Amino acid sequence: MDTNPMLNISIFAVFVLITLYIVYRVSSAGSTTDYFAASSQFTGAQNGIALSGDFLSAASFLGIAGAIAVHGYDGFLYSIGFLVGWLVNLLLVAELLRNTGRFTMGDVLSYRMKQRPVRAAAAVSTMVISFIYMIAQIAGAGSLVALLLDVHSAGGQALVITAVGALMIVYVLVGGMKGTTWVQIIKAVALMLCVALMTLFLMGKFGYSITSLLQHAAEKNPLGERIFSPGAQYGKDGTTKLDFVSLSLALVLGVAGLPHVLMRFYTVPNAVQARRSVVWATVTMSVFYVCTLVIGFGSGAVSGTDSILAAPGGENSAAPLLAYKIGGTVLLGVVAAVAFATILAVVAGLTLTASASFAHDVYANVFKGGQADPDSEIRVARLTALIIGATSIVGGILVNGQNLAFLVSLAFAFAASANLSTLLYSLYWRRFNTRGTLWGIYGGLGTCLLLVIFSPVVSGSPTSIVPGVDFAWFPLNNPGLVSIPASFLFGYIGTLLGESDEENRADEMEVRSLTGIGAS
Repeated sequence: MDTNPMLNISIFAVFVLITLYIVYRVSSAGSTTDYFAASSQFTGAQNGIALSGDFLSAASFLGIAGAIAVHGYDGFLYSIGFLVGWLVNLLLVAELLRNTGRFTMGDVLSYRMKQRPVRAAAAVSTMVISFIYMIAQIAGAGSLVALLLDVHSAGGQALVITAVGALMIVYVLVGGMKGTTWVQIIKAVALMLCVALMTLFLMGKFGYSITSLLQHAAEKNPLGERIFSPGAQYGKDGTTKLDFVSLSLALVLGVAGLPHVLMRFYTVPNAVQARRSVVWATVTMSVFYVCTLVIGFGSGAVSGTDSILAAPGGENSAAPLLAYKIGGTVLLGVVAAVAFATILAVVAGLTLTASASFAHDVYANVFKGGQADPDSEIRVARLTALIIGATSIVGGILVNGQNLAFLVSLAFAFAASANLSTLLYSLYWRRFNTRGTLWGIYGGLGTCLLLVIFSPVVSGSPTSIVPGVDFAWFPLNNPGLVSIPASFLFGYIGTLLGESDEENRADEMEVRSLTGIGAS
């Protein structure tokens, strides 16, 4: 593929300079409310578009398009799972969470529990999930750069991953939540325009006939017409079918446990706007995922499965390859810039969330007993952002080349295992107590981590992170089928064995979560 690295870099540089200027202009981190929650100034529509910008990651743009191009229908299951998960957010979590907390998930979980252990557990969970999500995004930078800037060596890709990681840290340090939100909004609009243009150009290439596009896709895929039916990837045997159920469970339940999504509900003034945020995000993403369905099958029809898999980055290269073939170097440059911006914006949001959780939950409330001044809290958050950014860069280099949608699905399994059970129990079960919270978080997190380490993800198969060894005994790639029910069970048993916390706080929390009285 005859790429023009200078054009790609130029388009990307223009985007970076514009967004950095906007971040600098809107930033006002004078207080913790400013830095962590943008003073709750955004409307439901603005926050909904920012939510979709935060959520539509490199996995959605590159990973899902590639999975559809190669595996057909089974690749589209990622889109369905990601989208359906927002219903859990809309119906069970968004409003109550907004009314109960201030900055982080730890605010909600510790509201009627013992502050220190629960906040520490919430911070550990947030940082682990954010780290796993971030390494998927940063690995995406390596795949993209290999294809778009013609960097094929592992060392060259590692350098680029480091540069992108350093840039996203700058966004967080300069802009806080307000700056990051505006980056998400700009990026969401750019991404939607990009996929709409690609869909339009692609349909034009096939005479605006979806039938013609699908026929060409089947002809250029070794699976033939099997790509239109379930089972091409997850129907080979009983284990792969179980893996599909596990993946679906993680995708549908994981959204409501993602810390960077939950934190966004605090950037709006009240629960009504929180609900509107989810509606706007769901509508925006519905349009996006319909476009990725066309782009995925179109990539297979235009490029062919073999050339996609042979390109640097493998499945993740499907959308950029398609952009080059239908729009030449200029459209490839635009797609490159949008994909980079996608990675940058999502990682900035994740870094902010993880650093806010450590600064607010651990530093301010565990170490300082709730007496920390705003300046020191923000300073700790910025220092944490530097450390988390550096470690995620190393992680991104290690997993470079894995399918991004698959890596993100692991983060969803961790989110559903560690956070969802404790959030739902806290909001809906009066008897739930501190021991139940700690057992739910650490039990779910530990189970999930153990199963991933001893699964084919890490060892035992050619696509493993460590392909040369085999210590896998858990057969499924995604642990959600076991770890999510385990976290609910741990939380339930822990509650029965633990002592009851203050009952009046349960009443107070119920009133506040339903009415918003006393919410910031």
